[in-house]
Amino acid sequence: MARMAPIPPEDCTDPELGEAFQHFVRTLGFVPNSLLTMQRVPAIAAAVIQLNRAVFAPDGEVDLGLKRLVGHLASAASGCQYCKAHTTVSATRHGVSAEKMEAVYDYATSPHFTPAERVALDFALAAASVPNAVTDEIYRALAEHWTETQIVEILGVVCMFGVFNRWNDSMATPLEDVPLSLAGELLGSRGWEAGKHAPGG
Repeated sequence: MARMAPIPPEDCTDPELGEAFQHFVRTLGFVPNSLLTMQRVPAIAAAVIQLNRAVFAPDGEVDLGLKRLVGHLASAASGCQYCKAHTTVSATRHGVSAEKMEAVYDYATSPHFTPAERVALDFALAAASVPNAVTDEIYRALAEHWTETQIVEILGVVCMFGVFNRWNDSMATPLEDVPLSLAGELLGSRGWEAGKHAPGG
């Protein structure tokens, strides 16, 4: 059960924030309940949205679909079911096939993933772990496939999801219909369940 109710987007009292919410309508198809909870302090919601835009900038060097998979694996490391559901939606909206999404936990051996993607996902899991599990070996493998700019982009995704993972698990943010349905469809057989994020749960 949600610990704090999201404020509907139409009740937003900050015009700039209300306009910023439209970014998520365009990229996800809805405004995340996490941001609708955060809007009680508009400056925090605005800062998180700005970070999101920077991390997922369309002119970045790392594929936007892969960035969503990096976020997914980072969220898996922290155990955030809400963010795993959200990244399932955003990955498939950014070119990741349903088959690849279903194989995400087998990325180390699945033919759907390239060697470069595998080391990026290894890094995401290690970087999101507590305590941090990035070793020199993991970093060297990453640097064989990715430039320093690309590594900064990848780590930026992990760090942003660190914020979202902690926010949503602490607030038991309720899932919206789209991610609830798609995560159940693509990841339910792999153990995904809404848990405390189930609407009205």
